[in-house]
Amino acid sequence: MPQSQPEIHRASVSLRWTDFDRFGHLNNAQYIEIAQEARLAFAQEEFIGRGLDIPAVFVRHLDVDYLRPILPDTVVATVDTEVVEIGRTSFTTRQEVKDRQGRVACVVECVQVAVDVDTATPRAITQQEIKVLTQATEGNARE
Repeated sequence: MPQSQPEIHRASVSLRWTDFDRFGHLNNAQYIEIAQEARLAFAQEEFIGRGLDIPAVFVRHLDVDYLRPILPDTVVATVDTEVVEIGRTSFTTRQEVKDRQGRVACVVECVQVAVDVDTATPRAITQQEIKVLTQATEGNARE
């Protein structure tokens, strides 16, 4: 039986002239902002799109690998996001930030921890959240 490919969430993020440094490259900090904007779009579509609240999460760890610069001829970056790991209290997303030609310029891996908003402490990911995140990782079609 063929194994299903992970579902990739694709977001388009408009770039502003202030995102670029004096050398004409996208500023390194902006890649993180762009990835964050795409993670929010992912959460809105995957959770709100299913009639659920977006769970409260804190970013625990970011791993950013800069592969090539994005130049000002890219006015919209494409970000592909997928859930690559789900633990008891955390999950990891992998994101590819691409330039206008579809070339991967940066890869961002982000570990997010589910938190109890009242105590700001980690909590177990709920079965409902696991179901949504698992559907995103397994590529199951939403009905």
